[in-house]
Amino acid sequence: MNILHVVQAYYPFQEQGGPVVKVRALARNIAHHGHRVTVLTADLGLANKPELASRLEKCAWGSRLVQDEVEAIYLPTIAKYRALTVNTRVINFCRERLNQFEMVHFYGLYDLLGPIVGYFCRRLGIRYVVEPMGMYRPIDRSLISKRVWHRIFGGSFLRGSDRLVATSEAEQEEFLAAGVPSRKTVVRYNGIDKNLAGTPSTRGAFRTKWNLPHDEPLILFLSRLIPRKGADLLIEAFAQACPERGRLVIAGPEGEPKYGAYLKKCAGASGVESRIVFTGPLYDEEKRAMIEDTDIFALPSRYENFANVVAEAIACQIPVIVSDACGISSLVNGTAGLVIPPTRDILAQAIQSLIFDRSLYERLKQGCPAVAAQLDWSFLSTQMEKCYAEVLAEDGGRSKRSP
Repeated sequence: MNILHVVQAYYPFQEQGGPVVKVRALARNIAHHGHRVTVLTADLGLANKPELASRLEKCAWGSRLVQDEVEAIYLPTIAKYRALTVNTRVINFCRERLNQFEMVHFYGLYDLLGPIVGYFCRRLGIRYVVEPMGMYRPIDRSLISKRVWHRIFGGSFLRGSDRLVATSEAEQEEFLAAGVPSRKTVVRYNGIDKNLAGTPSTRGAFRTKWNLPHDEPLILFLSRLIPRKGADLLIEAFAQACPERGRLVIAGPEGEPKYGAYLKKCAGASGVESRIVFTGPLYDEEKRAMIEDTDIFALPSRYENFANVVAEAIACQIPVIVSDACGISSLVNGTAGLVIPPTRDILAQAIQSLIFDRSLYERLKQGCPAVAAQLDWSFLSTQMEKCYAEVLAEDGGRSKRSP
């Protein structure tokens, strides 16, 4: 198959969050299975990524990068508002090249790339699937803008899709509750890098770099710093669970202006500020070293359609604590971690349980490989390929559809 993936943010813009890693991993694995894969995305600042300068090529639609058998086309951005970009060359791309693809896979909502490419797909009769990535139900900030997007673009874009891809059963339930026919939904979990836990151990390197004691429990929060992720709740629970001993690391890019400062204010009010470390975003080897030095990974999100970072911690055999609002909770519960409601007292109790109940901790640690095996990208990409094939087989592939 010749497959196009359309996403607002793609590698190397890892500061945009977990979806960047996910789309790259899925594209790579599908390409490794013998398919031709192109990623269409926005240029969010390639000029500030000098490490890629020697590998980038100019093309008719912007910049082109081929890496690990995947072709990425970066459309020049002429205007940007938060995560929304204006990329006028997308129209030329659709007119000149879209017809070469058999299948298009869209990731996320609330951008302009998806609706524009989707419009041309419907005109050309090209089948497509949409993976909302937890965005189907408007949450967080800019709720009015998101509802306007649904009114103007979302209706025809989503109705024209052949499948909606959910990354958890909880997200699938959202689709069904909104009236999406069950035959039009498919569940495919987010995956993890199978080599993540197989790299040479750097145990101790992160603690040494950040001057953290090697003999105290380390609890890690790693995600975008936005209100629904629950870092504020974790700070309160950590202060209650570990009043004298233990360290809490808050890592990740600031996803909402001034929210990082708010969390530091929460740390200051907690009474244990000296044992809370804010690292900012860490990637690749630094991120891996941080996870390897962790004893407990905690993500008490108030809503999370999956939670990639939880899967990464499990791959490194780190027991986790997640809220029951995380999509991955059905895989985690009682096997690789604890699932709790996102409240301070219960979260504090869960932290204490994993610190002091060594038999529980070791049982959950030993359960991590079984969960990780279900989240290998090679397996999940095969699931996605089967979905594409089923869609194409439904009516022989292309069929003219009204825009």
